[in-house]
Amino acid sequence: MSPRTYHHPDTDEIAIPRVLFALSEPLRLNMVRMLAEQGETDSIDLGPELPRSTLTHHTSLLRESGVVFVRAEGRKCMIQLREDDLEARFPGLLGTVLAGYENAARGEAGA
Repeated sequence: MSPRTYHHPDTDEIAIPRVLFALSEPLRLNMVRMLAEQGETDSIDLGPELPRSTLTHHTSLLRESGVVFVRAEGRKCMIQLREDDLEARFPGLLGTVLAGYENAARGEAGA
């Protein structure tokens, strides 16, 4: 059995509309937050309560948009943020989005 391979856009192919779309969904945004905090993570750990098909859909969208890098490791699907690529392409974007997400989460908790 050959190892799974994944297509990732080159850094210069990462487009802002696709990145913003990928980050616009709360579940995916939470996955990105978890990756920013934890580093490379098994995809299952990003949504253990989710059906596998749902998890695959969301992680694929993040990969195809250039937000994450995915690699197979045995039966695991390891995912990490493409922080350096995103920073090179859109300086400050990821940090701004994550800070806004954290501020909104704190505001909802205090409401």
